[in-house]
Formats: sequence, structure tokens, C-alpha cells
Amino acid sequence: SSRAPAGSVSAESCIPAGLRLGPVPGSFKLGKYLSDRREPGPKKKVFSDAVPPLFQVRMVRGELVDEAGSSALEWIGLIRAARNSQEQTLEAVADLPGGQIFYRALRDVQPGEELTVWYSNPLAQWFDIPVTATPTHDEKGEERYICWYCWRTFKYPNSLKAHVHFHCALSHGRPFLHHDH
Repeated sequence: SSRAPAGSVSAESCIPAGLRLGPVPGSFKLGKYLSDRREPGPKKKVFSDAVPPLFQVRMVRGELVDEAGSSALEWIGLIRAARNSQEQTLEAVADLPGGQIFYRALRDVQPGEELTVWYSNPLAQWFDIPVTATPTHDEKGEERYICWYCWRTFKYPNSLKAHVHFHCALSHGRPFLHHDH
């Protein structure tokens, strides 16, 4: 299976909560290459062109730019899928079903922090991505997420959700069914 190169994008200055990036170009396959492991890849720093409130000069349309001044369209595809909500800094949103997709900062992202993204609940439902994943505990007491179709085990909830949507041969494109254990 061909894999997209894993990259990472980190904030060079504070990125304010609510800031929108995008739209995301190309076909949207967030999570297709997500795995439980973090793989090393190219890194890119971005910084917000936010201006102190006293100086309301040009915000460059409220846009984030990278160190070369390139717009988000150039590097938004390098932002990794978040494996769980704890590491997630952005959510993928759309103004209307089937519309353009943007990434929105869920909270203030601090300098040095990696940008990671996952689907908002409405967008996940639109793409038929599972919204929830219920953990079980293995013999060591560690949380695990098990595919309800093929029984493959995952360390992170979003790895399971991506597997069910993109890779599980036994799901046969069936919509997500919520199973309580």
C-alpha cells in the first residue's frame, strides 16, 4: 500500500482559538494514512500574522503563513491527523454539507506545539466516519480499541475510526454501527 509521507506542522507563535485555515485543497481523505505510530517526516513551522490589539494594521486576511510566506494551501496537507482528542489542536469543518472544508483551531495553540486535526462531529457524520469509539482494556489494563468487524486492535480511537472507514475489508462500506460492550 502506498503511503503519503508523514509530515508535521508546528506553531511558531500563538495561533488563536477559532482561527480558520483553508479551504483544504484536493480530495479530502483525512486519516487515510493514520496509524498508531508516529513516523518521522518533514517538519514545517508556521506562525500567525496576528497583530497586538493596539495596532490593528494589516492581518494579511487573518491568514497563517509559513516561514517562506506561503499560504496554508501550500502546506495544509502536511498537518497530521490527530490520534485522539488529547493531541488534537484543529478540527475539520464545513459551512454546509458537501461544501469546502476548513480547519479551525479548537483552542489557542502555543508556540512549538504541533498542529493535528480530526473531523468535527457533523463532518464525520457527513463522511460516514465513526464519531465515537468505546475502549476496552487489555490484560495489562491499557485502553485498546477493537474493530467490531475484523477484531483488529488499535491503541488510539481515531486509528480505529480511520481503519473502519478506509481500510477494513470486512466493513464493506457499511455505515458505522455503535456497539456498547
